[in-house]
Amino acid sequence: MRSLRSALLVVLLAGLVAPHAAPAVGADGTRITVRESRFGPMLWGPGRQAIYGFERDRRGVSRCYGACARDWPPVYAKGTPVAGRGVRKDLLGTTRRRNGRRQVTYAGKPLYYYVNEGPGEVRCHNVRLNGGLWWVIAPDGRRRP
Repeated sequence: MRSLRSALLVVLLAGLVAPHAAPAVGADGTRITVRESRFGPMLWGPGRQAIYGFERDRRGVSRCYGACARDWPPVYAKGTPVAGRGVRKDLLGTTRRRNGRRQVTYAGKPLYYYVNEGPGEVRCHNVRLNGGLWWVIAPDGRRRP
């Protein structure tokens, strides 16, 4: 009887806890989606964080390290990046940073967040900081005007 009660308690607790668990990064990895902004449709990361590109980067090569990377944290790949709603899977990829971690890329360009933004905020589109211009990225992989 005691084991039946214990089993029932575990099932009940699992039902209460599961709906409140933190959302997964994605089935395979970091999920990138397209959402609307005042600049038009653009890329967003987990937690509705705006994603940026950096003019100094080259295809598959980040040039943002040190103080730059503290202000503009890389979008790190957790598993294989997942193309969410509106994202072209053929443009999604990764590159290796100097520390060995994989950074998500889109159309070959490394992706970043801005450290002083909250979910849903876009504060640094077409802004020159840390030695270069930063911009949000359209679903086709180009810089938003």
